[in-house]
Amino acid sequence: MKTGLIGCGRMGRALAMGAIDAGAVGAADLLAYDVVDAAVEALRAERPVTAAASIRDLASACEVVLLCTKPQDVRAALKEVAAAGRDPGELLVISVAAGVTIASLEHHLGGSARVVRTMPNTPALVGKGAAAFALGSTATPADADTARRLLEAVGTAVEVPESLLDAVTGLSGSGPAYVYMLIEALADGGVRNGLPPDQALALAAQTVLGAAAMVQTTGEQPSALRDMVASPGGTTVAGLQALEDGGFRAACIEAVSAATRRSKELGQN
Repeated sequence: MKTGLIGCGRMGRALAMGAIDAGAVGAADLLAYDVVDAAVEALRAERPVTAAASIRDLASACEVVLLCTKPQDVRAALKEVAAAGRDPGELLVISVAAGVTIASLEHHLGGSARVVRTMPNTPALVGKGAAAFALGSTATPADADTARRLLEAVGTAVEVPESLLDAVTGLSGSGPAYVYMLIEALADGGVRNGLPPDQALALAAQTVLGAAAMVQTTGEQPSALRDMVASPGGTTVAGLQALEDGGFRAACIEAVSAATRRSKELGQN
């Protein structure tokens, strides 16, 4: 399936390379375009994709378009896609542009356009992303499969109604920053108690990675896994009590809620 990539920044490159490496797209079947030629060449240095001379040429040749531009550049890019003269229903456009609604994408492409809006996150850059996607009004189950296959090449993907993408933004979109702060704080705690900074950071990062893997592989609820570690009167119970006293759980919940509210505000502008 001929696939076009518009926008070869970090996320665009991650999705393209992940899709190629996972066999979701053949390198020979991927066309790439960016207003900055060097960005395309950076991708071509990693994988043998084809550089497209223009967005119109790309849209004319492809069945699927990955739209990975900045939000402010979406309108101009879609204008060029529409100018290729394709029947809007012949082309699937998968957008990763934050805050650009399905209605806006469909408006700029034409009423019968097949659109999927996605919300990935930056760990996709290392193949550990968490993404959600929502289908446009004329997108098909096959389009959902295509979007899922591309996103799962760089992590985990779930389908949600578009109305929940703001919550996804607050949780997994912004979530890596919360976890980085957690890792930093754990490492700082280790340093305060005598560990060298490099060892403290390594232990903190691996602890978060290992705990996440336990949740994913065991199928147990986090609360059950927590209880397995927390012996009555032991060290873990003392640490957990300190977190509860400091409002840790409430702060995490409010962080997701605050980011969700901000995402909704930005989407209205």
